[in-house]
Amino acid sequence: MKQLFFKISSFLMAIVVLFSTMSFTVDMHYCGDSLVDSAILHKAENCGMKMQNPSSEDCNITIKDCCSDKQISIDGQVELNISIDTLTFDQQFFVALFVYSYSNIFEELEENITLHRDYTTPPVIRQIYKLDETYII
Repeated sequence: MKQLFFKISSFLMAIVVLFSTMSFTVDMHYCGDSLVDSAILHKAENCGMKMQNPSSEDCNITIKDCCSDKQISIDGQVELNISIDTLTFDQQFFVALFVYSYSNIFEELEENITLHRDYTTPPVIRQIYKLDETYII
């Protein structure tokens, strides 16, 4: 039980460290006001309505493109620099008491304790339910 608890807790702590240090980018493609595509690990695909450049150079008409791309970057923690030296004495005392108290909870008993091992039951001389005429029906 204790080993299983330690394995599960160490796995969960590794997952927490992994996700706290991981950074990623979300790409989104909007056509007008509606979201067409979003992607996490690759570039979002466009809707195919991208404006083409005019072929004539003397045309001064500019038309605003309805499509837009948006990118959200989430940066993770770069450095993990936690040491026991930065904790105050009260914090160290709390951590020590916490570990000690919870390590004792998950310890199993070494032997099965039976308190009635040295005592014998009294002999049955009379059956009391017959004397009182009390029967379970």
